[in-house]
Amino acid sequence: MGTTSTQETTTAKAVDQQVRLVFDRMNRQIGRVAKDRKPENVHRFRTNSRRVEVLIDQLSPENGNKRKLLNRLSKLRRKAGKVRDLDVQIAFLKELKIPDRQNHRAELLNALAKDQERRSKRLGRSFDAEDVQKLRKRLRKAQREITLNGIDPLKLAFTHLPKPGNAPLIEKVLHACRISAKQARYIAELDSESPKAKKFVEELKKAQDEIGHWHDVLKLTERAEKSFGGVRQSSLVSALQNISRARFRRASNALQSALRTVSELDQHIRPSAESRPQPAPASMRVAA
Repeated sequence: MGTTSTQETTTAKAVDQQVRLVFDRMNRQIGRVAKDRKPENVHRFRTNSRRVEVLIDQLSPENGNKRKLLNRLSKLRRKAGKVRDLDVQIAFLKELKIPDRQNHRAELLNALAKDQERRSKRLGRSFDAEDVQKLRKRLRKAQREITLNGIDPLKLAFTHLPKPGNAPLIEKVLHACRISAKQARYIAELDSESPKAKKFVEELKKAQDEIGHWHDVLKLTERAEKSFGGVRQSSLVSALQNISRARFRRASNALQSALRTVSELDQHIRPSAESRPQPAPASMRVAA
């Protein structure tokens, strides 16, 4: 009995610490991306924003601050995502070694660079001093309102696992699975002391990375098709389609492998309504 109580206390402290860490990182990234929208700052803001959104969505009570904060974070994350996607596409095209007799690769690079500059400026305008102050104020309030109440992060994470079924994966389903896997992973990360949670996170991250690599090339392919036509009109489109198909197969296999592995971590873990946190008294809330 004493051992169980000690383990629960250790887990609770670890979860509390991870929640604080997520919000602290978010505050730092807000300041960094406001000053400098270089690729690493934009990428880290985007990933930390999604982490905070998941925690607030799952652990904060429903109120006006929560709704407004989630809406604001979602808009900022999408803007940052547009910039990040362009950064990745530009880097990928620069490294792509194919014959370019039609000059399509150079044309697309030029168009992407102009789009990136425009969207980066637009993102910067969303981070003026007044907007940053309001955003941080809402974040502090949301952090104070988060209730942990003895949640089991891994059990809660299992309820968010994607369920693609047995049918062959299609592009839309694979991308949706990636989003669900991210949510599950970010929740499991709260239990930093659990070897099972660490394995859960590790497996999902590998699958997410593969799906992300595929999705980046897919979006680039779609843009190239819109600009230059099909494979008969453009050798660049032909090369990108081949790469996209190969990455899709690899991503599908990675997802299925990860889901098989995490399902075997603990056959006794069963997602249930009990895994969702319940309102806790003020004394149990996370201090900002």
